[in-house]
Amino acid sequence: MIDNSLLNDLSKRLSALIPAASGLRDELRTKIEQTVKATFQEFDLLTREEFESQAQALQRAETRIAELESLINELEKRLDKNEV
Repeated sequence: MIDNSLLNDLSKRLSALIPAASGLRDELRTKIEQTVKATFQEFDLLTREEFESQAQALQRAETRIAELESLINELEKRLDKNEV
């Protein structure tokens, strides 16, 4: 999991090493940031936002599974009562 602020800080530091006009420096910073993001994506790393989104989706799925398990148990009990 990576933090976007880490990417921004890294790209700022790398572009600051290049003594050039500010317009060129900004363009270079953008390219560095894109390259770093692409490299991190190759390693299948997630940004914090992506991780949090996936964690929320997992929590919703776990909640729904628990609800369905409870419903199945209730239905099984009803079936058992009707069979007796």
